[in-house]
Amino acid sequence: MKKVGITDTRSKMMANYLSWFEGENIDVVKLEVNSHDYKGCSGIVLTGGTDIHPDLYDGEQEYANKPDQWDEERDRYEEAVYNYAKINKIPILAICRGLQLVNVIEGGTMIQDLGEGNLVHKKENDIDREHKVAVDSDVTGGMNEIVNSAHHQAVEFPGKALMVSATSPDNVIEAMEFKDKTNRGFMVCVQWHPERIPDSQKMSKNLKRGFLNAIRSI
Repeated sequence: MKKVGITDTRSKMMANYLSWFEGENIDVVKLEVNSHDYKGCSGIVLTGGTDIHPDLYDGEQEYANKPDQWDEERDRYEEAVYNYAKINKIPILAICRGLQLVNVIEGGTMIQDLGEGNLVHKKENDIDREHKVAVDSDVTGGMNEIVNSAHHQAVEFPGKALMVSATSPDNVIEAMEFKDKTNRGFMVCVQWHPERIPDSQKMSKNLKRGFLNAIRSI
């Protein structure tokens, strides 16, 4: 049976990722920080969570809505997981913080706080906001739907190896993929949280299906 490794959010939100894959006939492994379990996985999910340390993208140490503390140990671990999966062409699904991590590893830059954009994108009282996205991706079927939103940071400029495949109405980058897919494994990065959207929403269902199909094809 194929095995999917899901990086540990270090929060109660981890349960959402684990339950999202229930009934899919795959083994799901929680990747504790510093474990080497990812080396036995056929697919990797890079999860959401606290802001990436600014040193990874030459950002400012002081900015609006910065966390009380960063998690540099997690940053380093997930960078190693991503690089291993990329080199070995293991399918990757990167969600929220995961998208941002992939971007900075690939040399992209970050908007450290969206300012007024937080009224559209940042969760309020622990409740996700919602907005439309315009998608150009075979993985999701090119559908334009409502997605949830729970972030105060965003991609400024994508890394050189990446292309934008979805945006919000206010031009926040909502999804990215490899620009040149030649000799590369499957990868989709999304800024929203499909694990918190019912599978009745076709776009998120197609996203999970595309990821799992890539895993089962190797």
